[in-house]
Amino acid sequence: MSIRFASALSAVALATALCTPAFAGETEGAAPASQQEIVTADESAAALRAIAPVDLASASKAEDDTPAITISGAATLTSDYRFRGVSQSDEGMAVQGGITISHESGFYVGAWGSNLAGWGTFGGANMELDLIAGYKFAVGEGTLDTGLTWYMYPSGADTTDFAELYARLSGSVGSLGLTAGVAYAPKQEALGNAFPVGAPADPGDKEDNLYLSGDATYAISGAPITLKAHIGYSDGNPGLGPNGTSIAPTGTYFDWLLGIDIAPISGLTLSAAYVDTDISEAEANRIRPNFATLAGDSISDATVVFSITASF
Repeated sequence: MSIRFASALSAVALATALCTPAFAGETEGAAPASQQEIVTADESAAALRAIAPVDLASASKAEDDTPAITISGAATLTSDYRFRGVSQSDEGMAVQGGITISHESGFYVGAWGSNLAGWGTFGGANMELDLIAGYKFAVGEGTLDTGLTWYMYPSGADTTDFAELYARLSGSVGSLGLTAGVAYAPKQEALGNAFPVGAPADPGDKEDNLYLSGDATYAISGAPITLKAHIGYSDGNPGLGPNGTSIAPTGTYFDWLLGIDIAPISGLTLSAAYVDTDISEAEANRIRPNFATLAGDSISDATVVFSITASF
């Protein structure tokens, strides 16, 4: 794994260089004395009467009203649930939702869920539930977000659940937002190569998984439109796990996305994205019928995903 971590550190170092935002430093000064108006005594008295007295107690209370804990959430209806380029809903629709509780210190906890189908049976489960805990803090002009995600599959086999550590470094340059991420799941049975392709079964095998990612967003000035792009690299189990699934089904592969978000009103986002991977048809054939829709098509081929999200 030393090579994997070197790659991850390189990605984070590159993001640090790319994600340094520029800030304007100009401020407006007072008008010179030669341009200031001469105010008479009567006008000065009228101006004083027009200015309401400052309530120091209210002003102090307004500062204290900033909540130490905030709650945010979102609900999404999507045409296909793609996880790192691979469909988890048999290329069918999915309903998803999540909630996050954040503290002003930077710590946060959250939960996110989605329905599954087809490849996403995960030991009999028809739902994915992710529990998340993390910490965000400033790094120079950017933000580093670190934490852990516990992937759960309620009512499924116990050997399907797994934990993954993550770190994301983000920043902006004008309207351009950049994020570099690394996610590492230590050796666990859920990630094991229990059924290697062309080899005898190996129950109880434990494997790890590394995922590197880069994301970019560009907000169009004067319009509620954001363009987005993503690329990811997976390195993990090259076969099928204990329940016929895997988060890196061909061992190593790339996934990418090009999309657009439109926010016609506050709290509502309409999205469209082209999603694809470099998993070939021959590679997909080696792990069928698991790695296919009910119609027999690969669940990692190119597609356009549409979604609508309401957030608060």
